[in-house]
Amino acid sequence: MTPVPTARPRASLGRVLDDLGATLLDLVHGDAESTEEIGGVVIHDPVDAPALPPHALVLGVGVEDPEQVVALLGVLGAGGAAGLVVRGPVQATPEVRVAADAAGVALLGLSRGAPWAHLAAMLRSLLAEGDVRVADEETLGGLPSGDLFAVANAIASLLDAPITIEDRSSRVLAFSGRQDEADPSRVETILGRQVPERYSRILNERGVFGELYRTDQPVFIEPAGDQGSAFSMPRVAIAVRAGDEVIGSIWAAVPSPLSAERSESLVDAAKLVALHLLRVRAGADVRRRVRADLVSSAIEGGTGAREALERLGLVDTSLVVFGVTLAGPLSSADASMTHELQRLADAFALHLNAVNPRSAAALLGGVVYGLAAASGSADESEQRAVQLATDFLERIGDRSQAVVAVGGAARTVPEIVEARTATDRILRVMRERPVDKQVVRLTDVQTDALVLELRDLAAARSERPTGPLGRLMQYDREHSAHLVDTLQAWLDAFGDVALASERLYVHPNTFRYRLRRVAEVGQVDLRDPRQRFAVMLQLAVLGD
Repeated sequence: MTPVPTARPRASLGRVLDDLGATLLDLVHGDAESTEEIGGVVIHDPVDAPALPPHALVLGVGVEDPEQVVALLGVLGAGGAAGLVVRGPVQATPEVRVAADAAGVALLGLSRGAPWAHLAAMLRSLLAEGDVRVADEETLGGLPSGDLFAVANAIASLLDAPITIEDRSSRVLAFSGRQDEADPSRVETILGRQVPERYSRILNERGVFGELYRTDQPVFIEPAGDQGSAFSMPRVAIAVRAGDEVIGSIWAAVPSPLSAERSESLVDAAKLVALHLLRVRAGADVRRRVRADLVSSAIEGGTGAREALERLGLVDTSLVVFGVTLAGPLSSADASMTHELQRLADAFALHLNAVNPRSAAALLGGVVYGLAAASGSADESEQRAVQLATDFLERIGDRSQAVVAVGGAARTVPEIVEARTATDRILRVMRERPVDKQVVRLTDVQTDALVLELRDLAAARSERPTGPLGRLMQYDREHSAHLVDTLQAWLDAFGDVALASERLYVHPNTFRYRLRRVAEVGQVDLRDPRQRFAVMLQLAVLGD
């Protein structure tokens, strides 16, 4: 086995999975929660005798068969290794799982298509982070790690063309110099840090993105003739991949197709950009995770809440609690929704910090929770918070379909927990009931929140409609008489027969007849306010 040179590590296996698991690594079997530091990264060599540093992470290059994995796990267990990485998809047979448990070695899979060189470079970068003995700035490919602008300028020099580096959503992450040599569409893109929607639509309709994501070679794009001089210069683009995942693209404004040599340089450049993008992503994920842990501790209460508020710079001050999410039901399995939520979280954190520097926001379980320092009375603080949230929604436009709950003002830890609870109650109502606002306070939906909580209580007790409502439901099931609908419409219309019959699209006389049948079948006196209230409550809590 040949050691991969690394500086003294500062990361555990759990942190490696946190930082690289979204793209490169997947935990197949074993425990990654150990806090022990990884002692080094080792590339498996079947010829060399194993020489493992303590708690090593071993890259099983070429180890594929379950029998090979089982044998290697036995060797690594004896050597005190922390984990074994093999190429995915991993055949996690019962024998492999038993061997991993016996060895005490976590088994990880490297994403299909991801180069081992990418993984080794990212691990070197991650494990060296924070080492006090590293005097020089960390580099990837001879350029400062994560400095995409330096990378863009280097590629521009190789291709003799102005360059942009973009993410999957056509947002400009970095650009080179000499952009004035390109056409007006490129200038507009740089100024807005986003490819204008009309140009993205044209490229999508022409199938450019589909072709770009299908190949690992440069794609030459002729200018769009219907855009006049705005998009008059050809482009060469290449997808940037981490394994099978496309994480971005490089775009060069060129007068003609690239030569074979420059095309090869662009292919190599895409691999380098992938490393830098992964490093940027890992660093951003670490910062998000730390911020998310602090915000979570602050809004959940407990012994660590005050310390979390201190680290956020929000202790001993009045705070307003926000909850931001997407309208409608959320699905954790929907990758596009997860991506949109993270974009929403980043946008809200940026907006909140720009308006109020004493603030913090983080995505927790499908909701972006925000804390912002406030002044004045509780009502004044809430009003300002509503305006802040309204401004935010206007800035991001209608595409995200975001909603914001303002949970109220708080000062102490218990009050913050109470405000967070109010935020969750508001968001639940906004997901399950029609609400004509995008920014909502508890006072706007408190009755609906109470009804939903009563429904939860009734469901937990397996409550079923009894009395008049139970009789009406049973009669409707047997005769399809629509008596429950009639009663509901009459109650909603405050006893106005004309309005209620219009809502059900029946003649008023027919409606009156049905209403009499409601009283007869249900054995209910609709003139009695207590009986009316009882039926209304049952409809709200136990109705379908």
